[in-house]
Amino acid sequence: MSINEKVKVIPCSGMGKVFGLMAREAALRTVGQLCPDKAETMCLAYVVTGDAEAEAGIDGKPCITIDGCPKMCSAKSVAIIGGDIKEEFKVLDIMKEHKGAQPGTATELTTDGWTIVDKIAATLHERVQQIHGEGR
Repeated sequence: MSINEKVKVIPCSGMGKVFGLMAREAALRTVGQLCPDKAETMCLAYVVTGDAEAEAGIDGKPCITIDGCPKMCSAKSVAIIGGDIKEEFKVLDIMKEHKGAQPGTATELTTDGWTIVDKIAATLHERVQQIHGEGR
């Protein structure tokens, strides 16, 4: 990995599910606010449909996936096109640490939901920093 190469943080699509929304928001917060110079994201739809540009951008590149449900669509899709998955996050596993929290709905997060998204994004940020450090 070159020093200028960005880690790909790829969330699931998770449409219609609050955990999918949390995965997308955590990825966007990570690449847009916490480490925009070291990470970038890509729409999973391009990966799933075999878009050549998406495949070239992921094949052999360091990736972090974050999925909202046990189907693990992001991790599976990234692996199929050759992404070097450094870490797979599952929102469901993270929610086990927040029993009783009410994160919101598929279209809107509550204060609990945003708090958990911030924690997920902080973890993603830390992992991006580690991966970038490994490439030096």
